[in-house]
Amino acid sequence: MSRTGERAGARIARVPDVRPLDRFQSIRIKLGILVAATVTFAAFVTWLGLRNHLGPSRTLPLAIVLSLLLTQVLARGMTSPLREMTAAARAMADGDYTRRVTATSRDEVGQLAGAFNQMASDLAASDQVRRDLIANVSHELRTPVAALHAQLENVVDGVTPASPATLQQALTQTERLSRLVAYLLDLSRIEAGAAALNYETIPLGDFLEEVAESVSMLDAGKQLRYVVDVTPEDLELEADPVRLDQVVTNLLHNAIRYSPQDGRILLEATLEPGGDRVVVDVVDEGPGIDPEDRGRIFDRFQRGSATAQLGSSSTGGTGIGLAIVRWAVDLHGGTIEVADGDDGGARMRLRLPVHARRGTRTRRPE
Repeated sequence: MSRTGERAGARIARVPDVRPLDRFQSIRIKLGILVAATVTFAAFVTWLGLRNHLGPSRTLPLAIVLSLLLTQVLARGMTSPLREMTAAARAMADGDYTRRVTATSRDEVGQLAGAFNQMASDLAASDQVRRDLIANVSHELRTPVAALHAQLENVVDGVTPASPATLQQALTQTERLSRLVAYLLDLSRIEAGAAALNYETIPLGDFLEEVAESVSMLDAGKQLRYVVDVTPEDLELEADPVRLDQVVTNLLHNAIRYSPQDGRILLEATLEPGGDRVVVDVVDEGPGIDPEDRGRIFDRFQRGSATAQLGSSSTGGTGIGLAIVRWAVDLHGGTIEVADGDDGGARMRLRLPVHARRGTRTRRPE
């Protein structure tokens, strides 16, 4: 085909389709109107030709041709979303999820076009999550692996002695890798929906003391103080101890990462007025979280600005831990938010129902 023909074809392809039947909500009604309009138009052309003495030999072919043209115009508008869906599906097969279908009609084809657009949006979002996952995991794995490789290589070559300090650095990098792998496994369980709850009655005072003691060994020599304040002292709630441990541990890891040397981390638990919910605060003395970052730090692979507590890319955060925290809290029917800290630090506020929700006591196979 010549360039002139290609340009003409492009101009024809850009001509908007005529859709006078979009107001009707059923494809059956549209087909009935199409048939009625075609027959009426053919009868009118035949009557007009006979009245002007054209004769049947010329009037009948003219009526057929004009009726076919009318049918073509109306049918093209009716089937235009189907052609657009075909082109968009072919583009999706090549990895382009940006194509959308013009869904102006209200019939079955229009509903299909709307569903197709929603599917395209979901696929685009899933593809972006996949790309972000690969990029983030690759970045986060490269740093500790490279550091661990360099440390062990220096020890093997005799450049660095195998001192407790060197081994502690290697252990720190290994623990970072282990946490990242655990986050990714939890994320895969979230996507698969294979993570229900197994409720138990948990005494909050003892529980928070145990979690604080378990993470205190990971404060990288900061000599942090962990203060647990539970009011009343015998405060209890029904929760999955594994998931709740995961929530508090992740929050404590973030608090440790941004706490200053010899700082304090406070774990407060109180009962809301009315006695239906427990409020658990994890408070540190770090730089805090910028207000513009507070609404998105719980999204997957999201980290705040460089000045925010959970934002600096140099901290090694993956952007996965807080997303898992929010997911686990949601399973319990609770909420998680960033509250204003009294001393400028970050205050992560967790609200959980005291009693378990019905129908959530069984655990699906993992």
